[in-house]
Amino acid sequence: MSPYRFVLFCVLFALLPPPLWAQAETLRIATFNTELSRKGPGLLLRDIERGEDAQIAAVIAVITKVQPDILLLQGIDWDHGNLALKALERQLAQEGAHYPHLFAGQPNAGLATDLDLDGDGHLGGPGDSQGYGDYTGRGGMAVLSRYPLLVDELVDLSPLVWRDIPGASLPRHPDGSPFPSPQAQVVQRLSSTAHWVLPVALTNGDRLTLLCFQATPPLFDGVEDRNALRNADEIRLWQVFLDGQLPAELASPPTQNYVLAGGANLDPDTGQGRRKSIARLLQDPRLQDPRPQSPQAGTQTVDWGQGRRMRVDYLLPSQDWQIAASGVAWPDSATSPAAIASRHRLVWLDIILDETAGR
Repeated sequence: MSPYRFVLFCVLFALLPPPLWAQAETLRIATFNTELSRKGPGLLLRDIERGEDAQIAAVIAVITKVQPDILLLQGIDWDHGNLALKALERQLAQEGAHYPHLFAGQPNAGLATDLDLDGDGHLGGPGDSQGYGDYTGRGGMAVLSRYPLLVDELVDLSPLVWRDIPGASLPRHPDGSPFPSPQAQVVQRLSSTAHWVLPVALTNGDRLTLLCFQATPPLFDGVEDRNALRNADEIRLWQVFLDGQLPAELASPPTQNYVLAGGANLDPDTGQGRRKSIARLLQDPRLQDPRPQSPQAGTQTVDWGQGRRMRVDYLLPSQDWQIAASGVAWPDSATSPAAIASRHRLVWLDIILDETAGR
């Protein structure tokens, strides 16, 4: 090509309108299992306020680099007054990531009962809480947002009793009797942490609905397969909800403009657990799977060590959203903040808000 033609080509190319996604307003949503839980109540708040904890600093660095507009955190201890969450938000603001809108509700993790829920023959252990935990609020969830959270319209599915869920697969002893006991199954909730349906008000007058959750690992049980069964039903609960099969007093499920976010603790292709449950969710025609990836590890979102990498953290938008970009914040080295922050990686997704982009 002659120099004249090359210059002419560049001028004409510069005059072309940018692609639609470049014109559109986008919203970045992220989910991040921070593993910030500490060994006792109040210790996370202490460590955040001291400002000397390397893991907390790394979590903050990962978030401030990605700059999500709406962020779901898992593995963060809950306390009355959300003091730890507010302290974390202040630290984020100092680093340029401002989240004026916060929400965290008491999780089932660490919510004590007076029954033997794990079948070990003892009372008062961490496995006898509604979700595994040795103190109230251990390893909960939180939402941080630059957009108003419509907390008054929150639908909290966390109190739902496992056996009351349509199609529930409950654990049983080898003789077929309820595990660990009929009395335990009367009170055992399905959510090991929480399931929230949380609307968010957007600047264009629309709203987005977050479907937030963190499921139990499908491990650490016996022949009754309790945790694997629970994990599968925690994942399946979203399809039950979207099908409108839950009690009528709950709000009607959204039909558009929603994003399912959180940790399934299950990979569709590898690892223990009932993998068909997450495969069915990923194939649900109401959802789309953008398959966020990183150059270092593809779609994998957690590194359990010794080369055990899996995809267990998910962002699944409803089919009506257009996706501009997505990714996984995987570390470049063992000293990168993402490697120090958590074994899990922050997963992010950009959705298009601007109606001119063809929504």
